[in-house]
Amino acid sequence: MKKYFALLLTLAMVLSLAACGGGNDAPANNDTPASTDAPSNTDAPADAAFTTVEAGKLHMSTNAAFPPYEMTTDAGGFEGIDVEVADAIAKKLGLELVVDDMSFDAALTAVQTGQSDIAMAGITVNPERQEVMDFSDSYATGVQVIIVKEDSPIATVDDLASAEMIGTQKATTGYIYCSYTPENGGYGEDHVTAFETGALAVMALVNGQVDAVVIDNEPAKSFVAENEGLKILDTEFAVEDYAIGFAKGNTALLEAVNAAMAELKADGTFQGIVDKYITAE
Repeated sequence: MKKYFALLLTLAMVLSLAACGGGNDAPANNDTPASTDAPSNTDAPADAAFTTVEAGKLHMSTNAAFPPYEMTTDAGGFEGIDVEVADAIAKKLGLELVVDDMSFDAALTAVQTGQSDIAMAGITVNPERQEVMDFSDSYATGVQVIIVKEDSPIATVDDLASAEMIGTQKATTGYIYCSYTPENGGYGEDHVTAFETGALAVMALVNGQVDAVVIDNEPAKSFVAENEGLKILDTEFAVEDYAIGFAKGNTALLEAVNAAMAELKADGTFQGIVDKYITAE
């Protein structure tokens, strides 16, 4: 009888310990954010189910040549709306942000292949990208515009069809849209040149290598301000939503980031970051 009672007591203790393990089904591995590695933060989740490519860190792949969303500082660091928002999200998750700077298309590939946790680079959500990536809730609206020389005969979007060569940044939606065949609303690949950065595309315009540049509005403002003799056409080329990119199926991290973003919007942090870089007109 005593043995039977002892067996029941042992079984009860095992069940009690199992219950205390509570709700975290994530497998134990080196990718799990460790509380000893992460900065102290009262907003950090008590038992986060997500994992990251490096314990205690949130790796963000980007192309830091896209002002005011991401750019380099004179000291060699990084700044911009996306950088500060990602840093605020990382702190909410109890992680340290690591910015991995690379070409735009490499930034998209990095998150798809698990080399980074998130991709932020003024990334537009479109059907082609949704086939290979998952996206957060939208956090900004991007407007594609056209930059031309001040004496250019190109005055509207319709006039862009007369351009001998259009410059864009490689792998961006501007490149994708312009490269479509005329039957599909584009101008054909033969009339589009893709550059590694928007700055190089604009320099090609200054040098007369292309007739126009299609790029996002906010970077366009910076490029025009830095180069005399250029202007932005009044008519918009396209309007899009920006979002954070994730590897397909990385639902736990995506949901955690969405929740952190919602808090940053609710408490005014997000708008404060935007206002720091974009002055209301």
